[in-house]
Amino acid sequence: MFVGSFDIDSFVLLAALLLIVGVSVTKFSSRLGMPSLVLFILVGMLIGSDGLGIIYFDNAEQAQLVGIIALVIILFEGGTQTKWPTIRPVMWPSISLATIGVLITSLIVGFAARFVVDLTWLEALLLGAIVGSTDAAAVFASLKERNISTKVGATMEAESGTNDPMAVFLTLIFIELITVNQPNYLLLFGSFFWQMGLGLLIGLALGKIASISINHINLDSSGLYPIFALSFALLTYSTASLINASGFLAVYVAALVIGNSELTYRHSIFRFNEGFAWMAQILMFIILGLLAFPEQILSVPVIINGMLLSAVLILIARPAATFLSTIAMNYSLKEKTFLAWAGLRGAVPIVLATFAIVAEVEKGQMIFNIVFFIVLTSALIQGSSLSFMAKKLGLSGPKKETPHHSLELISIGKANAEIIEFKTDENTPIVGKKLQDIEFPNTVLISAIVRDENLVTPYGETEIKEDDFLYILVSRKQKNKLRRMLKREH
Repeated sequence: MFVGSFDIDSFVLLAALLLIVGVSVTKFSSRLGMPSLVLFILVGMLIGSDGLGIIYFDNAEQAQLVGIIALVIILFEGGTQTKWPTIRPVMWPSISLATIGVLITSLIVGFAARFVVDLTWLEALLLGAIVGSTDAAAVFASLKERNISTKVGATMEAESGTNDPMAVFLTLIFIELITVNQPNYLLLFGSFFWQMGLGLLIGLALGKIASISINHINLDSSGLYPIFALSFALLTYSTASLINASGFLAVYVAALVIGNSELTYRHSIFRFNEGFAWMAQILMFIILGLLAFPEQILSVPVIINGMLLSAVLILIARPAATFLSTIAMNYSLKEKTFLAWAGLRGAVPIVLATFAIVAEVEKGQMIFNIVFFIVLTSALIQGSSLSFMAKKLGLSGPKKETPHHSLELISIGKANAEIIEFKTDENTPIVGKKLQDIEFPNTVLISAIVRDENLVTPYGETEIKEDDFLYILVSRKQKNKLRRMLKREH
């Protein structure tokens, strides 16, 4: 727990300073080519009792709670940003990696842990299950910072968004096998299909309900829409978890549905989600860093065991899982090699390791320390070299095209219009035409154009060109009609 003589003002000051430091270190992480999660964790370890001694924190249950809420927010933000047409072609390989791949990784690491660490078979397999999945927070952050080919990036994204449930399932199974004298194996096996199937259905249902609700509710302020949307993420997770379904899977699926639907105040929702997800990520990794004691993490046994198991994970388990999970699938050797290298570990394994401590597994603290070391090793070695590997394998993708300007109608009251963003291409009917020659409905007005990273003020003689970003003021009643008009082919 938190210990210290903090009054309210001091606590608020400390929280503010931690957020400022957390935001600031992202600049250094990008310059160093290092995943930001490593620096966030180091900040937590630095201010902990083995560092500067500012905060003493050893409550695994509180860390687990913060971690789960943060992961829900991060998964929701990542899912809403994921384009379904991009990941649809790679869904089956991603699902294979997220299930068979996680199982293979867990078994290989668990087998190695049995002989490397002083653990029983069940404890070793528990350690393997904990580090079995890639991490959504780490992968989403890495993909935002790097240009990786669309196919490989989409596979990484879909895998990281869907493999947490398998890792959680395996972790809880091995904890139950360790702590319960006579577990019901048939019930444990059947619960997997219950969790996955029901999690998928709840995600689809609540995602659709959320999309419809966001578009039809008329709130007094545009600032309420992002909060309304985020509340569905928490509702989805809690609803699924209360009936023993996979909450993480449900959240990611719901986010996919919401993100690929036409939404009112879409940009406001996405911007809010992105900022909130960053804050959640910073706080989560700092708290997980506080939970780790450097004196234990950097002890000789943990370093030796952690290095050996990291080598097994990175060089044997992940490659074996990747190649076996994608047999007979349309991936080249270079693509499989990159996917094998890109198995980033992050917050999820650390949060899952707290389950072992909370469940009072005999060697839970030892498992936590080793898992923590493995995560740091994975983030430093794999995370820092993703761009290098992509370039060497010829899998660097095109520069991500995002406008440097964003416009939206911000209303303090009830608005009946909004500004939508549309990117033109060679098939857009209005490309090559002047604004004065385009027959838009009376309630439609092009407010701004972003062209080659420059803001263009539109007037009658302005000609629409390919790859323009158009910001169009349109009444809600005419929005769908306008989109059909813009997407109609010649």
